[in-house]
Amino acid sequence: MSDPNIVTRRRASAPLSGAPVVRRGGHWWLITGAGSLLATDPVFTGALDRFAAASAAADREVARLRAEDDGAA
Repeated sequence: MSDPNIVTRRRASAPLSGAPVVRRGGHWWLITGAGSLLATDPVFTGALDRFAAASAAADREVARLRAEDDGAA
């Protein structure tokens, strides 16, 4: 069984669920119209890590349920 606390790798510069943040090179970056800013606050980046892990787990579960539903048809 996989560890639910592990952040799965997303595309190199894909935004996190439409949020103005991306993870590049192992670091979180805040994206604005004026440019990018490295996020360094460990509490904030920890929250982003947990959100990314939860979002990835939800995406996997939705994909599993869809595949299950397709198999039942």
